[in-house]
Amino acid sequence: MTQSIINTAKVLHQVVIGQLQAVTEELYDKQPEGFNNTIRWNVGHIIYWMDTYSTLSFGSLSAIPNTYEKLFNSGTTPLEWTFAPPSKEELVEELMDQLSRLSELTSEMLEEELAAPYVFGPFQFHTAGELFNFALIHEAIHLGTISSQLKILSR
Repeated sequence: MTQSIINTAKVLHQVVIGQLQAVTEELYDKQPEGFNNTIRWNVGHIIYWMDTYSTLSFGSLSAIPNTYEKLFNSGTTPLEWTFAPPSKEELVEELMDQLSRLSELTSEMLEEELAAPYVFGPFQFHTAGELFNFALIHEAIHLGTISSQLKILSR
Protein backbone atom coordinates (compact mmCIF):
# COMPACT_ATOMS: atom_id res chain seq x y z
CA MET A 1 0.00 0.00 0.00
CA THR A 2 2.79 2.43 0.82
CA GLN A 3 4.25 2.01 -2.69
CA SER A 4 0.85 3.13 -4.02
CA ILE A 5 1.16 6.35 -2.02
CA ILE A 6 4.58 7.03 -3.55
CA ASN A 7 3.27 6.33 -7.06
CA THR A 8 0.25 8.58 -6.45
CA ALA A 9 2.57 11.35 -5.26
CA LYS A 10 4.63 11.16 -8.44
CA VAL A 11 1.56 11.08 -10.70
CA LEU A 12 -0.06 14.00 -8.87
CA HIS A 13 3.10 16.09 -9.07
CA GLN A 14 3.39 15.29 -12.80
CA VAL A 15 -0.23 16.41 -13.34
CA VAL A 16 0.47 19.68 -11.51
CA ILE A 17 3.63 20.28 -13.57
CA GLY A 18 1.84 19.47 -16.82
CA GLN A 19 -1.02 21.82 -16.10
CA LEU A 20 1.25 24.67 -15.02
CA GLN A 21 3.58 24.45 -17.98
CA ALA A 22 0.62 25.23 -20.23
CA VAL A 23 -0.33 28.38 -18.30
CA THR A 24 1.11 31.70 -19.48
CA GLU A 25 3.12 33.67 -16.94
CA GLU A 26 0.63 36.54 -17.36
CA LEU A 27 -2.15 34.44 -15.80
CA TYR A 28 -0.03 33.49 -12.78
CA ASP A 29 -0.69 36.85 -11.13
CA LYS A 30 -4.36 37.45 -11.95
CA GLN A 31 -6.65 36.94 -9.00
CA PRO A 32 -10.12 35.90 -10.14
CA GLU A 33 -13.08 37.31 -8.28
CA GLY A 34 -14.04 35.09 -5.37
CA PHE A 35 -10.50 33.75 -4.80
CA ASN A 36 -8.15 34.78 -2.01
CA ASN A 37 -4.98 34.25 -4.02
CA THR A 38 -3.44 33.82 -7.47
CA ILE A 39 -2.19 30.83 -9.43
CA ARG A 40 1.40 31.83 -8.56
CA TRP A 41 0.53 31.81 -4.87
CA ASN A 42 -1.19 28.41 -5.11
CA VAL A 43 1.80 26.89 -6.93
CA GLY A 44 4.23 28.30 -4.36
CA HIS A 45 1.95 27.13 -1.57
CA ILE A 46 1.99 23.58 -2.96
CA ILE A 47 5.79 23.67 -3.13
CA TYR A 48 6.16 25.19 0.34
CA TRP A 49 3.87 22.68 2.06
CA MET A 50 5.20 19.64 0.20
CA ASP A 51 8.66 20.66 1.38
CA THR A 52 7.40 21.25 4.92
CA TYR A 53 5.49 17.97 5.11
CA SER A 54 8.48 16.10 3.68
CA THR A 55 10.72 17.66 6.31
CA LEU A 56 8.27 16.71 9.06
CA SER A 57 7.66 13.22 7.67
CA PHE A 58 11.18 12.16 6.78
CA GLY A 59 13.48 14.47 8.72
CA SER A 60 14.96 15.80 5.50
CA LEU A 61 16.34 19.30 5.26
CA SER A 62 14.29 21.94 3.49
CA ALA A 63 15.19 22.08 -0.18
CA ILE A 64 13.50 25.36 -1.10
CA PRO A 65 14.53 29.00 -0.67
CA ASN A 66 13.79 30.55 2.75
CA THR A 67 11.69 33.24 1.05
CA TYR A 68 8.96 30.70 0.24
CA GLU A 69 7.69 30.76 3.81
CA LYS A 70 7.11 34.53 3.68
CA LEU A 71 5.48 34.33 0.27
CA PHE A 72 3.48 31.10 0.34
CA ASN A 73 2.76 29.96 3.89
CA SER A 74 -0.86 29.71 4.97
CA GLY A 75 -2.29 33.15 5.68
CA THR A 76 -0.05 34.97 3.21
CA THR A 77 -1.28 36.85 0.17
CA PRO A 78 0.32 38.43 -2.90
CA LEU A 79 -1.18 41.76 -1.81
CA GLU A 80 1.32 41.82 1.06
CA TRP A 81 4.44 40.71 -0.83
CA THR A 82 7.32 43.16 -0.38
CA PHE A 83 9.71 41.45 -2.81
CA ALA A 84 9.41 39.71 -6.15
CA PRO A 85 8.11 36.14 -6.09
CA PRO A 86 9.75 33.36 -8.11
CA SER A 87 9.04 33.23 -11.84
CA LYS A 88 6.93 30.55 -13.47
CA GLU A 89 10.14 28.83 -14.61
CA GLU A 90 11.55 28.84 -11.07
CA LEU A 91 8.34 27.41 -9.66
CA VAL A 92 8.18 24.65 -12.27
CA GLU A 93 11.85 23.86 -11.60
CA GLU A 94 11.11 23.52 -7.87
CA LEU A 95 8.23 21.16 -8.69
CA MET A 96 10.53 19.10 -10.93
CA ASP A 97 13.14 18.94 -8.15
CA GLN A 98 10.45 17.75 -5.74
CA LEU A 99 9.36 15.12 -8.26
CA SER A 100 12.92 13.81 -8.34
CA ARG A 101 13.02 13.63 -4.55
CA LEU A 102 9.71 11.71 -4.53
CA SER A 103 11.46 8.98 -6.49
CA GLU A 104 13.85 8.54 -3.55
CA LEU A 105 11.07 7.59 -1.13
CA THR A 106 10.69 4.01 0.01
CA SER A 107 7.84 2.08 1.57
CA GLU A 108 9.94 1.71 4.72
CA MET A 109 10.26 5.48 5.06
CA LEU A 110 6.47 5.85 4.97
CA GLU A 111 6.02 3.25 7.70
CA GLU A 112 8.26 5.11 10.16
CA GLU A 113 6.62 6.49 13.30
CA LEU A 114 6.90 10.26 13.72
CA ALA A 115 8.88 11.41 16.75
CA ALA A 116 5.64 12.96 18.02
CA PRO A 117 2.20 12.93 16.43
CA TYR A 118 1.62 15.85 14.06
CA VAL A 119 -1.61 17.57 15.06
CA PHE A 120 -3.53 19.59 12.50
CA GLY A 121 -6.85 20.79 13.88
CA PRO A 122 -8.86 17.70 14.82
CA PHE A 123 -6.47 15.39 12.94
CA GLN A 124 -3.46 13.51 14.27
CA PHE A 125 -0.85 11.81 12.11
CA HIS A 126 1.38 9.19 13.71
CA THR A 127 3.45 7.86 10.81
CA ALA A 128 5.39 9.48 8.01
CA GLY A 129 3.00 7.86 5.53
CA GLU A 130 -0.09 9.29 7.19
CA LEU A 131 1.34 12.80 7.15
CA PHE A 132 2.72 12.44 3.63
CA ASN A 133 -0.66 11.17 2.41
CA PHE A 134 -2.23 14.30 3.90
CA ALA A 135 0.32 16.35 1.91
CA LEU A 136 -1.04 14.73 -1.25
CA ILE A 137 -4.61 15.60 -0.30
CA HIS A 138 -3.47 19.18 0.28
CA GLU A 139 -1.74 19.31 -3.10
CA ALA A 140 -4.81 17.94 -4.88
CA ILE A 141 -7.03 20.57 -3.22
CA HIS A 142 -4.79 23.36 -4.53
CA LEU A 143 -4.62 21.76 -7.97
CA GLY A 144 -8.42 21.96 -7.98
CA THR A 145 -8.23 25.62 -7.00
CA ILE A 146 -5.76 26.34 -9.81
CA SER A 147 -8.02 24.51 -12.29
CA SER A 148 -10.99 26.60 -11.16
CA GLN A 149 -8.99 29.81 -11.44
CA LEU A 150 -7.92 28.88 -14.96
CA LYS A 151 -11.53 28.24 -16.02
CA ILE A 152 -12.57 31.66 -14.80
CA LEU A 153 -9.55 33.43 -16.28
CA SER A 154 -10.03 31.81 -19.69
CA ARG A 155 -13.58 33.15 -20.07
